[in-house]
Amino acid sequence: MTFGVLAGLLGLIFYTSGLKSRFFKTFYTVVPALFLAYMLPAALTALHIIGHSWTIHTDHGDTVYHSRLYWIASRLLLPAALILFTLSIDLKAIMRLGWRALLMFFTGTAGIIIGAPLSLFLAAQIFPDLLKPEGFDATWRGLATLAGSWIGGGANQTAMLEIFKYNQQLYGGMVLVDILVANLWMALLLIGINYNDKINRFFRADTTAIDELKAKVEAFDRETQHIPTLREYMMILGLVFFTVAVAYGASQWISEGLKTHFEVIRDPKSAFSSLGSPFFWLISLATVAGILFSFTPVKLLEGAGASKIGSVFIYFLVASIGMKIDLARMGDIPGLITVGLIWMAIHAILMIIVAKISRSPYFFLAVGSQANVGGAASAPVVASAFHPALASVGALLAILGYVVGTYGALAAAQLMAWVTDWLQ
Repeated sequence: MTFGVLAGLLGLIFYTSGLKSRFFKTFYTVVPALFLAYMLPAALTALHIIGHSWTIHTDHGDTVYHSRLYWIASRLLLPAALILFTLSIDLKAIMRLGWRALLMFFTGTAGIIIGAPLSLFLAAQIFPDLLKPEGFDATWRGLATLAGSWIGGGANQTAMLEIFKYNQQLYGGMVLVDILVANLWMALLLIGINYNDKINRFFRADTTAIDELKAKVEAFDRETQHIPTLREYMMILGLVFFTVAVAYGASQWISEGLKTHFEVIRDPKSAFSSLGSPFFWLISLATVAGILFSFTPVKLLEGAGASKIGSVFIYFLVASIGMKIDLARMGDIPGLITVGLIWMAIHAILMIIVAKISRSPYFFLAVGSQANVGGAASAPVVASAFHPALASVGALLAILGYVVGTYGALAAAQLMAWVTDWLQ
């Protein structure tokens, strides 16, 4: 029943988001579909319409049943989505974007990693109660999910939630900060497009590469797009879930082997304890598998909609997380929003400084930033605002974000953990 309700809810969200009604157009401009996918299941849980656990009363006593939806979504759909997102990555094409495009992308990544501990430190000076006691309620654990989202996307965000075991009842506060701050920054980037020429003159940027890029992208799109067949869909599902099964078995073996032979990994307080998590290895192996597939003819399955199927998996994952959120325990929202705003400001300032020094076009700044912060959902939107033919450039860089997102977020999380220990 719960699965059916979540599926119907997601269907309703996407149906209304595509309506031409002025109300819904305005509504979804302000409220992203992804936010509703989190919060509407949370509201239904609060109203006791659905739940991640329920009790059956019998003559022999009460029996408690727990939904397996989240386990299925996190252990099967999430790694499957990562494979589908990364199998189409064209590392050669990324290199052909030019060094400035890659520089701005990785500057954005560095801004998120560096900004994580700095923003937590500065916000803690204003809100001393922001730093929760060590445990699964610890603020840095929740902020690690933001780092995953702002470097990669929803898949990396969920990976951090699972690896660091943040209290999922408090997770709604992190989702709210993610949506508010990320969309505010995206709005500023879109406004900047109206002043593209002026910004490029300020950066003293050479835009010749952008014009050449438009022609290359248009040609690539014409070559790969086609109507998918049932055969291709079955090949996609068969390949990806077989790969997930292999990765799942290997992750259990690697995790047990490391914990058996290395005490530093068995210690839950160690910086290397995440290496003993089977889930960490499941996500890592799935990502590596997707990258390896990108060097084979398997990458052509992207033309049949591989990444779209991955997005379907992510939305079901998001909805299964949403039904576990306790809206009554949203956490310290003012403090968290302050962290988010400072964090994004550090990211933005670093991007502007590097763009000025390297004379990078505003296009590379905006898309490189949004490929990190917004991911595959919004990077193409920002790129297409410059020119429709450039939408796939945003998607390409966003896929790169999925590749580095988990590892960048792990680095940011460790830095925040050290700051928390130091302040306490």
